[in-house]
Amino acid sequence: MLREPVTTRAIAQPVGPFSPAILAGDFIFVSGQVAQTSNSAGLIAGGVEPQTEQVIANLRAILAAAGKTLADVVRVGVYLTDMKDFAAMNAVYQRHFDAPYPARTAIGVMALPLGACVEIDLVAR
Repeated sequence: MLREPVTTRAIAQPVGPFSPAILAGDFIFVSGQVAQTSNSAGLIAGGVEPQTEQVIANLRAILAAAGKTLADVVRVGVYLTDMKDFAAMNAVYQRHFDAPYPARTAIGVMALPLGACVEIDLVAR
């Protein structure tokens, strides 16, 4: 199966050995995104709500580069450094995804890159 990288200048460029996303067959696998803007090495300020908004903006940009939208998403992984932030993250998330909602996992983790509150990855078709 061919693997084709998906890139866009609309997000911060990866600093490690990974692609923002990979097209494989009918699916696009999007790497975890944190709340960086395309012109910033750091995270946006303000906590989990604005960070979740920025993460979703980054995910939208990657999907758009592959000709997809959030409506094409089938699975989402959410990583939070504090599960007390779940309701706030979920409120932002719900504004951007429509029913039927993608399958989703939310996991509490000890730390995320750059000190992020939230990281989200996804799979779309």
